[in-house]
Amino acid sequence: MLALIAPGQGSQTPGMLLPWIADPAKGELLRHWSEAIDLDLLHLGTTADADEILNTANAQPLIVAAGLLSAGTLDVKGKFSFVAGHSVGEITAAALAGVITDVDALRLVRVRGLEMEKAAAVSPSGMSAVLGGDRKVVLAAIAEAGLVAANDNGGGQIIAAGDLATLASLAPEGARVRALQVAGAFHTHFMSPAVAAFGKFASTVTTSDPTVGVLSNRDGQVLNSGSEIIHRIVSQVANPVRWDLCMSTMQALGVTKVLEVAPAGTLVGLLKRAAEGIEGFAFKSPDDLATASQFVSSKG
Repeated sequence: MLALIAPGQGSQTPGMLLPWIADPAKGELLRHWSEAIDLDLLHLGTTADADEILNTANAQPLIVAAGLLSAGTLDVKGKFSFVAGHSVGEITAAALAGVITDVDALRLVRVRGLEMEKAAAVSPSGMSAVLGGDRKVVLAAIAEAGLVAANDNGGGQIIAAGDLATLASLAPEGARVRALQVAGAFHTHFMSPAVAAFGKFASTVTTSDPTVGVLSNRDGQVLNSGSEIIHRIVSQVANPVRWDLCMSTMQALGVTKVLEVAPAGTLVGLLKRAAEGIEGFAFKSPDDLATASQFVSSKG
């Protein structure tokens, strides 16, 4: 049984759309999307430097565009049973499941990125990856410091978020702490100002019920209502991501194979460490197309 998964913010790299738009039709599609959301995705995905695509309002649409471009090169219709996305990847996943159109996915992520950027500017905050250590000890240390476990990613990786000075002093026993290059404390109360405006815009987007099961970042639950999926995508902006529960659900459902759409690699790495019995494939570039197609079509 196959699932498609979509990565979140931090997976972007300079020039990452260049291989995908070597196909003129994909380049034209990217131009169409750029016009639809008034953002030059062509520039961001080809010539923009690392600092420019680190910007939240640029990074989020870029990541969703990469996921949709890569998925569009594969013949996956009728071949996958579930989708899941990490953070902003939930918007990519919703489009892959037929809940929203590709254009509406990009319209949604454009507003999400802008509103989260505004919220991040209100108060200095950030995020740090806590790697290794005992899970209970790490979670307790984060809570005792007044921080939030914003991403519980499984595989020995928890993302702490909150005040920058407090993050700098975080040192759970047996764990390593690495500051992340992000503009704010995403998936915490720091993002609350973004929820209302994002939700207002999301209410104008037409939704359909998904053609496959959609796993929610809130609790790993499988959703089958388009309106509920969008509602949760909105509320998730200010609430923790439980990717560990998404992986557990995939195991419980009997998922045996997972393909991560571009910019791929991070989530497959987490699955390898935390989800025994699930084979992962990172679809990183068009060079992987033949192997990816075989992976999708083969039984497993």
